[in-house]
Amino acid sequence: MLREQLDKALKAGLKAKDSCTISTVRLILAAVKERDIAARGKTANEAHVDDDGIQTLLQTMVKQRRESIEIYDKAGRKDLADREASEIEVIKRFLPKQMGEDAIKVAVDAIIKETGASSLKEMGVVMATLRERHPGAMDFGKAGAMAKAALS
Repeated sequence: MLREQLDKALKAGLKAKDSCTISTVRLILAAVKERDIAARGKTANEAHVDDDGIQTLLQTMVKQRRESIEIYDKAGRKDLADREASEIEVIKRFLPKQMGEDAIKVAVDAIIKETGASSLKEMGVVMATLRERHPGAMDFGKAGAMAKAALS
């Protein structure tokens, strides 16, 4: 499904002559193809990465661009920072809507209550459950900090 959305977005970008969309989607498709090739050697059944794998890839790409924006801002390269920000907006089109801080807090508290976690030793169980139930929908860095604070 995500592959089809990416292909449609590339075609729409080509028709609209939107260079940012074209280059960003091509970059995403190249990364997906690279993951497909890497997955071929590992599993005989699956010749390509599934939507969850693509979402993880997209989240990584967003994180990389945010880090680049910080570096460019420190270096005084507003033009490059703006380019990275526009690429983030293109990538976000293919990710599920992100949960707000309040929703993350509610989810973390619910998982802690459900699993009966009471110390930092059980944080791995809490985080694994969050990743399983909310793939791609939350910032796990924030969730981890909230879980750590709640379990301390």
